[in-house]
Amino acid sequence: MAIHPTAVIDPDADISPEAEIGPFCIVGSGVTIGPRTRLIAHVYLEGKLTIGKDNVFYPYSTCGVAPQDKKYKGEPSATRIGDRNTIREFVTIHRGTEGGGMLTSIGDGNLLMAYVHIAHDVTIHNNTILANGVTFAGHVTVEDYANIGGLCAIHQFCRIGKHAMVGSYSVIKQSVLPYSITASDHEAKVYSANRVGLERKGFSGEEIEPLQNTFRILTRAGLNTSQALARIAEEVPQTEEVKEVVEFIRASERGFTK
Repeated sequence: MAIHPTAVIDPDADISPEAEIGPFCIVGSGVTIGPRTRLIAHVYLEGKLTIGKDNVFYPYSTCGVAPQDKKYKGEPSATRIGDRNTIREFVTIHRGTEGGGMLTSIGDGNLLMAYVHIAHDVTIHNNTILANGVTFAGHVTVEDYANIGGLCAIHQFCRIGKHAMVGSYSVIKQSVLPYSITASDHEAKVYSANRVGLERKGFSGEEIEPLQNTFRILTRAGLNTSQALARIAEEVPQTEEVKEVVEFIRASERGFTK
């Protein structure tokens, strides 16, 4: 096991023999680290924290620490990190709370750039990109392949749909539709389908065009949501992606960015 002599490792930590712990890292009791995960230097891990394989933690990142929630009373909540994630400098990841399911969770293949903040009870799915300075309040969900631009602020309980692109500097107060490009200057709004991102992921024009028509009806037809959904059902081919957008809208308890 490659553990630098300056690292401080609690004897109750469970570290794979294939993991690498760099200089001045601190690993607390209850932490589990999987094979080939690397802590470069000055990484702080504590709490009931499970980290999978092939992750890289850059200097000054912290994970599993107590949440910034006044309701938190020390309950033994957890943090779970999957496989192949990149956690860059000064990223902060806080454990869950009793009011949010007791778990903060990050899936597989995600890139968290410098200064990203993951608050309590946030769920990040797989293959997302969170650019520098993205800040999540508690209880946010980010679905597969979402891309959130730098310095965005995401309000608590919002949901960011799969393959969504959120423009930099945006303030997001309601859920973001899957497959959309959403950004804000004074107020967040949907601009179109995330055509370039979808093309890069292998979506065809026949799959993207119904999404473009769906977003056009939602945002530019002068209809309320119920009217827009009725028109989408009548005029737009009901591809799997269109059905996902419609279901996302129907399930949005806090409303969605339109």
